[in-house]
Amino acid sequence: MDFTARLVNPERRVIKSGVTPRAPQLVSMSEVIYLSPGKREQTKAANRLAILDAAREVFGELGFETATVRDIVRRSGLSVGAFYNYYRSKEEVFDALADDGARRFKPILQAQSAKATDFESYLRAAVAAYFDFIAAEHRTWPAQGDDGAPTPHARTTPEILAVFEEVRRVFAAIVDRDLSAKVDIDYLAASCIAVAREIGERMIERDPIDVTGATDFVVRLILGGLPNLPRHER
Repeated sequence: MDFTARLVNPERRVIKSGVTPRAPQLVSMSEVIYLSPGKREQTKAANRLAILDAAREVFGELGFETATVRDIVRRSGLSVGAFYNYYRSKEEVFDALADDGARRFKPILQAQSAKATDFESYLRAAVAAYFDFIAAEHRTWPAQGDDGAPTPHARTTPEILAVFEEVRRVFAAIVDRDLSAKVDIDYLAASCIAVAREIGERMIERDPIDVTGATDFVVRLILGGLPNLPRHER
């Protein structure tokens, strides 16, 4: 699944386009020397947050390909040197944003598995939850960039891997009791995630966004193909 489609954290303050953000509360190097370990960690966390929030805005306004590290630095209020203390490139920031989205989505996904009674009910609930999640991100911070280049998919990050493993775990448990013939769980989880990601990207490009219609399409597509999958003995 892709959690960078609209690059926003709805739990954080959104700054409207065109408004210069307030610089984060920074401390001088002489002050850092006397900061307690706890205070230093708070400062690092605040700086990382400033970079990520700035990157969300810059990627949304300019598009990923057009945006530069310098654009992110200017928006964050930090120095170039401070940026490189935390991230080596805009690609690494992009991955961090994806990780943040996956981290916030995982408990939502886990809640669906607790309610699922069979494969179809879990698939429908999980896909709908994912589409609701990215639609909410999109509405909170619509992407304004139009650089003609596609937004890249995030590379494999720890939180994205955790989401994949959660899907795989639930699929394995449900398939064991719900399907008479077993299929390859790795392939099944990977294909369902890939379909949901691609359809989700198309869904948020439409106006209005139709979560119900997109969910039904994905579920019907996957369930329609499931009977024809090769059988796999684990």
